[in-house]
Amino acid sequence: MSLKLEKIEGFAGPKGPVVLVIMDGVGIGKYEEGDYVRSASMPNLAWLKANGVHTSLKAHGRAVGMPSDADMGNSEIGHNAIGCGRVYDQGAALVGKAVESGSLYEGAVWKKLIANVKAKGGTLHFIGLFSDGNVHSHLDHLKGMLKQAAKEGVQKVRIHTLLDGRDVPPTSALEYVVPFEAFLAELNTDGRDYAIASGGGRMNITMDRYEADWSMVERGWKTHVRGEGERFPSAQAAIEAFRARQPGVLDQDLPAFVVERDGKPLGPIVDGDSVVLYNFRGDRAMELTRAFEQESFDKFDRGPRPDVEYAGMMQYDGDAGIPKQFLVDPPHITRTIGEYLADAGLRQLAISETQKYGHVTYFFNGNRAEKFNEELEDYVEVPSDIVPFEERPWMKSAEITDKLLEAIGSGKYRFIRVNYPNGDMVGHTGVFDAVHIAMEAVDLALGRLIPAVQAAGGVLVVSADHGNSDDMYEHAKDGSVKIDKATGKPKARTAHSLNPVPAVVWAPGLDGRVQLADGIEGLGISSLAATCLNLLGFATPEGYDPSIVRLG
Repeated sequence: MSLKLEKIEGFAGPKGPVVLVIMDGVGIGKYEEGDYVRSASMPNLAWLKANGVHTSLKAHGRAVGMPSDADMGNSEIGHNAIGCGRVYDQGAALVGKAVESGSLYEGAVWKKLIANVKAKGGTLHFIGLFSDGNVHSHLDHLKGMLKQAAKEGVQKVRIHTLLDGRDVPPTSALEYVVPFEAFLAELNTDGRDYAIASGGGRMNITMDRYEADWSMVERGWKTHVRGEGERFPSAQAAIEAFRARQPGVLDQDLPAFVVERDGKPLGPIVDGDSVVLYNFRGDRAMELTRAFEQESFDKFDRGPRPDVEYAGMMQYDGDAGIPKQFLVDPPHITRTIGEYLADAGLRQLAISETQKYGHVTYFFNGNRAEKFNEELEDYVEVPSDIVPFEERPWMKSAEITDKLLEAIGSGKYRFIRVNYPNGDMVGHTGVFDAVHIAMEAVDLALGRLIPAVQAAGGVLVVSADHGNSDDMYEHAKDGSVKIDKATGKPKARTAHSLNPVPAVVWAPGLDGRVQLADGIEGLGISSLAATCLNLLGFATPEGYDPSIVRLG
């Protein structure tokens, strides 16, 4: 299909830029109790809704390429959908189909991993997020590969567990570990030795992203690869010990642990082994992959790097070729809004802080690290603070907005996209007071943008990639709030929600020409791309999901 955009007859777009604001993790709550978007003071968002046009958009399940509508959306696929204007099958769906059909095991990479350990008497290792959250990984994928390894005669397997508590209930680790140990026991016949070897909380070890804190990866390397750290007889014993020492600690923050047997670490990674990073999502898999693959590496002292066959579940960065080997091909995303606008000669700006910088660049551009046009695109990263998010719930919203105001006033850009991470990153902490502050910080930023957009004659489009802060309490099936017996307070919910997200268009310079389109009920966030293109004066490209606005 052509990249040439067709202009809307009689409409050249606004004088100023179209500014797309993605309020990460800000949905429209189903329950009043625990909806910290609704209970926060957000007068500027309310003003935009009253003075612009607004609707709600789906941001989970099939609307963003997940296998079913029971699956949460997430920031990666959310930005894919927003940026490419249509829905692709995403990592969870692609991997699930590959495991279920067995096509994964017919691939050359799987066969190479298995052949390596069988020829060298090595161990097959699996590292990944240990839950069924279906955002970064799913335990069913791991179980499927373990069954296949047993079927193919692999005698020794070690699993390195990254405990979740963000995409699943915050203290649910044992609900996964205990039945998984029983599953392994069923596999351990005919001389097989399959066992959990190490682990730790996902926000403590291994799963850093965007190079925000390489020390997390270093701790993970020492734990998984070198078998260094506090030892326990089992993963269950480690989790129970940590909880006894620090009552109330969330799974995501649990320290690293090493499982021992006969006084020795159970599963260090050594020459001749094969390693699978079974996370399908790329942002928190990139750094560990680099540690395994890069010859020249200066982020931390790896010690002797083991000579292993390494593979990721998917290719995490197609442009950089990371990883070199992967089990399932990622979706091939083309014709993003960024590519269309670059081809049309329009200047663009993408900006966020480190925690979501890759989302408004790499993921928004269809998993592409490089710009489409170096002369027409500017990317700005505001370095994130390396502190617990609940201690700085305002994050870098002020600094991001400072740079946005400068960009809007400069007149350089026709399209600006920005991500405010607060609602997602602080929402994941489960610290309710901090979430209130996070939401109010985002609203304060909107209040600063309103006069700047009006002065420039621009358009402000405000939406989100998925929900989170809108659903902070655990609810029972009857809708009642679950209470933590230890504290007497509501149980915190730290995962993304299944709620729709707001979509607001405020166009002060277009003389009331912007109206909601007909038949937009049930649309997803993929419609934001066509919406922004229409507001810039371009028709919806072929194959794009429809815009939420019409120009009267």
